[in-house]
Amino acid sequence: MIAPTDSSETSKPLSRTELLGIFAFWTLLALLTAANRLADQRDLSFSAVPRGVPIALAFQQMYLWALLTPLVFWLAGWFNADQRKTWVKVLVLIVVGIIIAFTVDSINSALVRVFEGGPASGRGFGRGGRHGAPPGGPAIVFSVLRGPMILNHFLLFWSVLAAGFARDYFLRFRARERETALLQTQLAEAKLSALHAQLNPHFLFNTLNAVSSLVERDPRGVRRMIARLSELLRYTLDAGTEHEVVLSQELSFLERYLEIMQIRFQDKLETDIQIGDAARDALVPSLILQPLVENAVKHGVDKIAGPGRIAIRARREVDQLVLTVSDNGPGPSRIAKLDDAGVGLANTRQRLEQLYGSAQSLTLAEAPDGGTIACIVIPYRTREELRTVLVSDARARQ
Repeated sequence: MIAPTDSSETSKPLSRTELLGIFAFWTLLALLTAANRLADQRDLSFSAVPRGVPIALAFQQMYLWALLTPLVFWLAGWFNADQRKTWVKVLVLIVVGIIIAFTVDSINSALVRVFEGGPASGRGFGRGGRHGAPPGGPAIVFSVLRGPMILNHFLLFWSVLAAGFARDYFLRFRARERETALLQTQLAEAKLSALHAQLNPHFLFNTLNAVSSLVERDPRGVRRMIARLSELLRYTLDAGTEHEVVLSQELSFLERYLEIMQIRFQDKLETDIQIGDAARDALVPSLILQPLVENAVKHGVDKIAGPGRIAIRARREVDQLVLTVSDNGPGPSRIAKLDDAGVGLANTRQRLEQLYGSAQSLTLAEAPDGGTIACIVIPYRTREELRTVLVSDARARQ
């Protein structure tokens, strides 16, 4: 189950990248502020103070806000964490904003007074000033350098708080996206597991019916069939809930099932399996070929008087894997629609849709030499390629 999103997941501490971004933002703002102050002080009073003073004050003010930004972001996350008593939280934010505005302005004013009463201010500022600066020049300059007043700092607090709200909402949105993706994955897994669970008893019952048909006629054959059936059951249990297996592993299971069918038809069933070298390592849905072979037996081989023949082919075509199962029965005219072919094929179609979406197909058609050919087309991928894709997706989500 997926736990609901809480504040600990969304309002997480600032990352190193975010901290660097905050530092870079306030540094840029300090540079712009310093340049603006120097550009606005071109009269004679500008010469009353060193050029480094307005620059130092600009950086001091902005870096002070850089230190306060994580605190303001935390307040934004705290406000969004619980929507109860919103008016109380708004009141708290207003009070905190006023306190921060007063504190920042007090610090800035104290530093301005330090520069104003420093050694430079006592050298020639009294009568005419240094370099001919007019009386009162330093006072005018420092009144400009005092920068934003309390109201300006209060508005700046709400601007930073708005950025914190935006960050918090973005984190919540991304967390909900991850939860939605995880939920969809879990639903798909549940559907596949249900389909797989439906297929196992269906396969077992049909095989047991084949065994029961030979109990009186061929007891020795029945014993062989039961031995093969136990191997098949062990295979299905060992596979567990694994939805995709290597094609060579699927063929090993299918050969045991075909041996049971050959015993049932008293060696009047011929099988021909041809697998391309490039296709053996491909991933296929588990138990994907058995329903096709079962359909070929039920609607093909079982409907003719002579020997039956089932051909199984697998080949790679660029980025697709093509699997075919054909028989020499009366043809597909007995099956009007794919859904009419029984539980096995309907189940197979749904599993393919769950695993591959629109990138797959399952068709029944008349074979060139007569009979029916079932064709499955799925994306070609190996276990190594799938592992690489999963790792890439995991890194992209981080």
